[in-house]
Parts: sequence; structure tokens; C-alpha cells
Amino acid sequence: MNLALLFPADLTAENRAQLSGRRARHWHEVTGAQVGDNVPVGLLNGPIGCGRVLAITSQSVDLELEFSGTAPEPLPLTLILALPRPKMLRRVLQTVAAMGVKKIVLLNSYKVEKSFWQTPWLKPEAIREQLILGLEQARDTLMPDVILEPRFKPFVEDRLAALAGTSRRLVAHPGTSDPCPQAIQEPVTLCIGPEGGFIPYEVEKLVDQGFRSVHLGSRILRVENAVPVLLGRLFDSCSF
Repeated sequence: MNLALLFPADLTAENRAQLSGRRARHWHEVTGAQVGDNVPVGLLNGPIGCGRVLAITSQSVDLELEFSGTAPEPLPLTLILALPRPKMLRRVLQTVAAMGVKKIVLLNSYKVEKSFWQTPWLKPEAIREQLILGLEQARDTLMPDVILEPRFKPFVEDRLAALAGTSRRLVAHPGTSDPCPQAIQEPVTLCIGPEGGFIPYEVEKLVDQGFRSVHLGSRILRVENAVPVLLGRLFDSCSF
């Protein structure tokens, strides 16, 4: 944890906060913070600064807050991701949150197993937990939005165009002829399929909506590897 993300319930006064639970244990047990030390903090969807440790107990850490910075700039990206298997989902959510993605759509696909949609990791509190871990890693405070779309065709036909707006529309698909563009300077809506990729029908529906199929080369990557590779290729690394 590189930043303690603060929530309204943590604030005990205008410039005071009390950490408890996982965050307090981390600063107390992992970093060894002592009274008088400064630790990095950020207010949810707000500024970033430091917290001076005022008191430490086995259950809590009291901080005096001073905010002086802002969160990193978000990536100009809407990520549409075929729902990964549950264990992978947690890692992917942390990764995209850390890399600055602020709009995520988890989409059904022919190759997505129906049981994936029943996982408890899709509950709002479980999704939020993984996003928080990603934000803390990257010293970010802006919480991403996650939308669940369990029906492919209605989403693509009825809602995708409005979501993508005027952005460049790309679908990552192995075997296509066009390589993924690099270091672009415009908003992007990016679709990434499940393990094994979208089926031809799904690719055709996305192409009908103005998406261009692109590839990363001859190697076939797992979704958890393809996501950061694609984001790093599309946007200059200084955006992170």
C-alpha cells in the first residue's frame, strides 16, 4: 500500500482522520510507522497529501492531514472486458485501477462460462475492494466506475455507441491484420475478449459499431497480461 485512501467516515475533524482495519495494520505492522512520521494519504475522489501520525494503538492510527496535490490524470479510455474467470478478475481490476482506467464494462461473451456471473467477486463491495487496492498501489484517489453487462447483443446494439461516443474504437483480436496503434493522443474505447478471444459473430457485431480489429503480434496472451500490454502500447508510459 503506497497510499492510505481515506473515506468520509474516516474523518474525525476538518484535518483529522482515524485509520482502522487493514489500513491501520499496514502502517503499524508493515511500514513500522511511529508517532510523528508522515504517511501518504488521499481523500476518495479528492486531493492527495500526507498524514502526520498523532497516535497509534493496536486497532487504529490517528492522523493530522495536509493536502497539497492532486490525483494522477486518468487514462482517456473506456475498457470493455469480457468477464474473466473470478481469480483473474480480482487481479485485472487491481491492474486497471492502478493504471488509471476510470470506466470499465464487464461484458458477457460466448466463451464466458455462465458460472462466472454467479461469483461473489462481482458483488459491489468485492469489486470496490479490488479497485481500492489498485488505487492505493498507484497513489490515486479517483474511483473507477464498473458496469456489468451480462447480455452481449443488447449492449452492443443498444448502448455501446453512446458509451463510445467520438472515441477511437478498437477491439483486440488475435489473427487480424492490423497491429495495435501506439502512443495515441485521443480517447479510446477498447474491447478485449475472453480467453480464446471473441467468436467471429461477436467481432462482426463490434465492427458494425465502428470498431477496428487490432492485434499484439503472434503471441497469445492471457487476459491479465494482455490488458497492461495493450494499455502501455496505446498510451505513452508517462500517462501512468
